[in-house]
Amino acid sequence: MTTRRKFLTSGVLAAGASTLAAPALAQAPIKWRLQTYAGAALGAEVIKPAIDQFNAIAEGQMEIELYYADQLVPTSELFQAMQRGTIDAVQSDDDSMASPTDVTVFGGYFPFASRYSLDVPVLFNQYGLNEIWAEEYAKVGVKHISAGAWDPCHFATKDPINSLEDLKGKRIFTFPTAGRFLSQFGVVPVTLPWEDIEVAVQTGELDGIAWSGITEVYTVGWANVTNHFLTNNISGAWIGHFFANMDRWNELPPHLQTLVKVCFEQSHYHRQHWYWGGEADLRVNGPKLKLTTIPDAEWAQVEKAAMIFWDEIAAESEVKAKVVSVFKKYNAVMEKAGRPYRYS
Repeated sequence: MTTRRKFLTSGVLAAGASTLAAPALAQAPIKWRLQTYAGAALGAEVIKPAIDQFNAIAEGQMEIELYYADQLVPTSELFQAMQRGTIDAVQSDDDSMASPTDVTVFGGYFPFASRYSLDVPVLFNQYGLNEIWAEEYAKVGVKHISAGAWDPCHFATKDPINSLEDLKGKRIFTFPTAGRFLSQFGVVPVTLPWEDIEVAVQTGELDGIAWSGITEVYTVGWANVTNHFLTNNISGAWIGHFFANMDRWNELPPHLQTLVKVCFEQSHYHRQHWYWGGEADLRVNGPKLKLTTIPDAEWAQVEKAAMIFWDEIAAESEVKAKVVSVFKKYNAVMEKAGRPYRYS
């Protein structure tokens, strides 16, 4: 009996008391707010599938709330809002969100830095750009999560562009660095909120757009207000990224950090094939835009000017010089490799 009493008091009852004293508590899910540069129509392809996928796999441990262009803050203020922690994460290029880093000028469309979409992941994963971006953003309290290739940069315009002369005086919505480069050919760069572009072309405030390839021109409605698409491009692929506030990133447990990376990498892959297939299909089957081309001999002037532009940018800082040297090294290898990597 003594043994039985001891078991009841020190065993079963004590264990029950312990259980009642410390009940299991449900942990509240981690919530992030992520804003993209893209409007809702484009965001349906370039970001929403990845966010939906992440939230499903996270199973309540974490939820990412998605906001489209300018919903929480203007695109030009995305970096500051993320740095302050007003929002937790961003999908954008460096250029559009006015990042205060030495690599900002290379975001979006740095002229002729890439010829094809696969160039971008190779440059970041095999030629050292990931490490450069990570270091530069860590200096300003931001986690660079990953970079990916998006669409090429072409002109969609009301009037046809058949020569460099036709570019003169054209008011074009484009990225800051692309605008800086194109201004030497008479282009007048215009900055407006992304959602206002279609109306601005309709009203004549803009003559055209140099913001994307033909897939995006159709997807977001710009093909409804422009008439022509120039087949020459100043870049074969946009460089876009995912970023996060560094404190928010460091608060995540390792398995959720990994899940974020995997889902965002899948997003890069989805965009790459979505854009690539659309660029070909809509040139051939798209019913709204007439294709025009500036002859190769004349377009060579633009390519030559880009190399001068690269050297001008490289002279501005050691970091910029380092990035430009990577572009030069990579392009030299591609030129020597020949088809299908580069065409002479």
